[in-house]
Amino acid sequence: MSIGETTDLYSRRESEARSYCRAFPVSFTQARNATLTDAAGRDYTDFLAGCSSLNYGHNDADMKAALIDHISRDGVTHGLDMHTDAKEAFLDAFERLILAPRGMSHKVMFTGPTGTNAVEAAMKLARKTTGRETIIAFTNGFHGMTMGALAATGNAGKRGGAGMALQGVARMPYEGAMEGVDSLAMIRAMLENPSSGIDAPAAFLIEPVQGEGGLNAASAEFLQGLQALAREHGILVIMDDIQAGIGRTGPFFSFEGMGIEPDLIPLAKSLSGMGLPMAALLIRPDLDVWKPAEHNGTFRGNNHAFVTARVALEKFWADDAFQKQTEAKAAFLSERLSRIAKTVPGAKLKGRGMMQGIDVGSGDLAADICATCFKHGLIIETSGAHDEVVKVLAPLTIPQEQFATGLDILENAVQTSLGSQQIAAE
Repeated sequence: MSIGETTDLYSRRESEARSYCRAFPVSFTQARNATLTDAAGRDYTDFLAGCSSLNYGHNDADMKAALIDHISRDGVTHGLDMHTDAKEAFLDAFERLILAPRGMSHKVMFTGPTGTNAVEAAMKLARKTTGRETIIAFTNGFHGMTMGALAATGNAGKRGGAGMALQGVARMPYEGAMEGVDSLAMIRAMLENPSSGIDAPAAFLIEPVQGEGGLNAASAEFLQGLQALAREHGILVIMDDIQAGIGRTGPFFSFEGMGIEPDLIPLAKSLSGMGLPMAALLIRPDLDVWKPAEHNGTFRGNNHAFVTARVALEKFWADDAFQKQTEAKAAFLSERLSRIAKTVPGAKLKGRGMMQGIDVGSGDLAADICATCFKHGLIIETSGAHDEVVKVLAPLTIPQEQFATGLDILENAVQTSLGSQQIAAE
């Protein structure tokens, strides 16, 4: 099929809901670590990484080999929630390498295969265990597209797709969301005022770093204060680490080292290690009050994902070497983005770790920068309430030279777009 015929096929048959392909209108045929190759043989550096679903890059050789071996020996593919050797190996590795070293006693619940499934389960369990209905979510938060998780999502465009009222969620300001407003003090005042109109909440649902909401990063002080409020008022803490976790900010969990002990932790995206669908909810043991099959999902037993997830844990989390490498790349990223931001009037650096970007103050400018990057072989996207943040989500395994070259492309694109904007204004 020619490029034109392929485009016609998608326009004719694929839903208008498609999005990323509109910004990157080529057909990709191969992927290796941080490189995507299109049908014409052109290589692109990937600074999107499946929206943080590919923290370990595309087609890691060890994960791929383990998966091929599993398939070749007719290993179980789909197992509902039955016991399998692949699930056992993953749970053993997760307990041994992630939970036990961090002193976490959480149970692991396998939900449906996407992040929104894990969030739905967390919201449902919080309501079930507390007997309360209201979930407090935060401005600019993104938690998924199914109805419960969408109710907790702030983005008006996403919420508009529901076609009905979204209920059961109250909204509070994220840290720094309102200039001159102490968000934590405001939340405390609302909870303590019996006439605030806020019903006793079941849970706080928060992202330590807001991936889609503009790379706003909560401080340890804010999260500690929120946890203290939660304990004081009988509220659970749901820490949505779907995009910010699995090493994206350095440690396995993005809230590590902050003195935080979440009650419920939804995980997905890079949990499988290789971009295969897999989601889970970590549950404080005393909250695991589900009856058998009270919450389930047909594809919660994706054994191919268990295989690759186990390899990812054993390869990257058996010691602290990978975390240190990520932290070094994050420092390099901060330095480069700070340099670029200084060339854009009013620009600000956003985010944390390998989840950073530049708020350029305009969705139009950010979109033009990303489009210019794509023309020069870099795949990168925007974030924020007005899509004003140019967001870097490169694989954590990206080779340093390729990382630097990708940032060169970004730097040049910023200057090109600023020049075009200046010419248009004259």
